[in-house]
Amino acid sequence: MSERVEEAPASRGIGVGRVADKVALVTGAAAGIGLAVARRFAAEGAYVVAGDIDAAGLAALAEELGPQRCATRLCDVTVEDDVAALVQVAVDGFGGLDIAVANAGGGTAAELADHDYAAWRRIVDLCLNGAFLTVKHAGRAMRARDGGAGAIVTLASLNAVQPGRGMGAYCAAKAGVVALTEVAALELGPAGIRVNAVAPGLIRTRATAGMWHVPGVVEEYVENAPLGRFAEPEEVAAVVLFLASDEASFVSGSVYGVDGGARTRRYPDLIGALERLSHG
Repeated sequence: MSERVEEAPASRGIGVGRVADKVALVTGAAAGIGLAVARRFAAEGAYVVAGDIDAAGLAALAEELGPQRCATRLCDVTVEDDVAALVQVAVDGFGGLDIAVANAGGGTAAELADHDYAAWRRIVDLCLNGAFLTVKHAGRAMRARDGGAGAIVTLASLNAVQPGRGMGAYCAAKAGVVALTEVAALELGPAGIRVNAVAPGLIRTRATAGMWHVPGVVEEYVENAPLGRFAEPEEVAAVVLFLASDEASFVSGSVYGVDGGARTRRYPDLIGALERLSHG
């Protein structure tokens, strides 16, 4: 995917906020957590470079944030040329890259013995390889600047540390994202680049909307979260903002759970709920 949807001018002003005048790249920025992160960055003074495969969503984001604040580009994070080109939008449009958020991801439910291999590879490619390509090209751009420095945040998941029936591909990919984050922190740290992961639990987004149509699943998530609820995308964006900001100047190689404490209990039986629904 190579068509550029919207590109901001090269000028950068003097802003106010926790990431004022920083250039922040976000993948999967057209909806859900990525959209909340892009909006929060812009509200806190950053210039946003947003990538997604959803052209209409990107166009809406560009209109909302304005051409002086936001540049967008179609980007499939499983295609290396797309990711490299998205990073180049930041370099060409705003003169560099300060923050990158590897957010794009997704998954489906299937038990291992019945899992279609093409579907497995798609989930791992999207969640793990997409994060790798974002770290690779963002890290290069940050390292190439005079003095280096920068912040990269990956999106892992509660499923990186808590197994779920039917979630094998997603669990494996997100556990890989955690390991990737730790290695990236080790390798990029000498250049002043911090790398951390955020691991959300159940967040109400367009991507998770199907959960609310399977009887008992959301209730089981809530029951297994000590805080007794699910979360909104803005709550994840707040943690991403902290990790991207100078407030986290000595934080790297860490994983921040945003799951209401759910990792201390057990993961809901999604497959069982789907089976009960089908036998309804």
